Amino acid sequence: MLRFAFWSLLFLNAALFAYAQGYLGTGNGIEHEPARLKRQFNTPKLVVLTAEQAAVAAKAAPAPAAPGDAADSDAAADAPAAAGQPEAAAAPPQAQAPERTAAPAPAPTPAPAPALVCLDIGTFSANGAKRFEARLAALDLGERAAAGRQTVQAQDVSSWLVNIPSQGSKEAADRKAAELRNLGITNFFIIRDDSPLKFGISLGLFKTESGAQNLLAQLGKQGVHTARITPRGPQTTRYMYRLRGLDDATRKRVVGYAERYDAEAKRCS
Repeated sequence: MLRFAFWSLLFLNAALFAYAQGYLGTGNGIEHEPARLKRQFNTPKLVVLTAEQAAVAAKAAPAPAAPGDAADSDAAADAPAAAGQPEAAAAPPQAQAPERTAAPAPAPTPAPAPALVCLDIGTFSANGAKRFEARLAALDLGERAAAGRQTVQAQDVSSWLVNIPSQGSKEAADRKAAELRNLGITNFFIIRDDSPLKFGISLGLFKTESGAQNLLAQLGKQGVHTARITPRGPQTTRYMYRLRGLDDATRKRVVGYAERYDAEAKRCS
């Protein structure tokens, strides 16, 4: 009887110990293998491998990373699944970068407008103005040629006078004449007509300007420093033209026409 009690107590203690350690499961009956698998994390990724597949997975597994590498656990968890499916689909393709829209081509830079100029051309005699206007008519300037015509008073120079300006009175002119005689100059006369040169002294009249310049230089060597050259000739009416809005090609042709008639072309504002 005592033996039966001893072995009964020993068996009960062993059963309680096994139950406490979980070897016999729990009383709710949900600790069987299917239920335990459902409680695992990432259960859809778990794949049962054969021995051959496990060997292949062990060879293909990457070398263990250094401690602290955050990606280490994720790589280890995914390795068995990859090894169990050698024909599995490749990793999902990377998202394609959005196509870049081509930048619109820059608008073409408009060609700069041609520079337009203004010219003053002249002066012309009456006959020269008619011939110049006939040339301008070929350029089709319209009303610009007629509207730009201006009348100016000018002097038709026919000679050059070397003279000493007016002395203001007969007495002053006589004193200046005496000074010239003392310098050895005798070819002169006092101007007495009603002109701006009245009571001045004429020293020589020349048909060319170069002749007048030669005499002026000679008088300077003799000590006469107040003499000058005055152009002489009748007052006449002459013509000049102001043409605006000329492009470069037209400007060149107008300047060429002006040079044929010894007229000068200047830019104006």
